[in-house]
Amino acid sequence: MGIKKIKPITPGLRQATFDDFSDITKTKPEKNLIVIKKRTGGRNAQGKITVRHRGGGAKRYIRIIDFKRDKFDIPAKVAAIEYDPNRGARLALLHYIDGEKRYIIAPVGLRVGEKVLSSQKKIEIKRGNTMPIKYIPAGIRAGSRRQDRSRCWKFSTGNGCGRRICAN
Repeated sequence: MGIKKIKPITPGLRQATFDDFSDITKTKPEKNLIVIKKRTGGRNAQGKITVRHRGGGAKRYIRIIDFKRDKFDIPAKVAAIEYDPNRGARLALLHYIDGEKRYIIAPVGLRVGEKVLSSQKKIEIKRGNTMPIKYIPAGIRAGSRRQDRSRCWKFSTGNGCGRRICAN
C-alpha cells in the first residue's frame, strides 16, 4: 500500500496523505462471496424512527472472509488482491485446485500468482501459509492468530499486525 501526498492547495490538505491503491489488482468483488449489509435506517424493532438523519445512501456489501482457513492440504493460488471498504487491510482472493474461491486477509507482501497452503502438519514457512503454532520455530513473526482452549480464534486485527513466537 503506497502513500500519496497531494499538492497543498488549501490549509486542510497541507498534511493530508491518501492511499494510492497501486496494489489493487481487481476492482469488482466476487459475486458469490458478498452479502448485503443490513441497515436499520434509524428505526427500532417497531419501525419507529429513533435516530434522526439516518437512511438512504448506496447499498453496502460485506465480503465473506475465511478466518478459520479450515481447507487443509489443498493448495490455492492468489488470483487477486482487492480493496475492502470495511477494513484497513487488503483481501486476497484464493482459487483452490478443487474450484472453490475464498477471501483471506492478505498478508503484507503477498503477490498475485503465489501459492498458499493451510495444513495441520508441518509445512514450509512462507507468507500466506497457515499451520499450528507448535510447528513454527521460535523467532518467527506469526500471522496474527491463535486458537485457545474453547476453540475460538483470537486475532491481532490491524493491518500488518502479528506476533513473534518466543518459545514453543
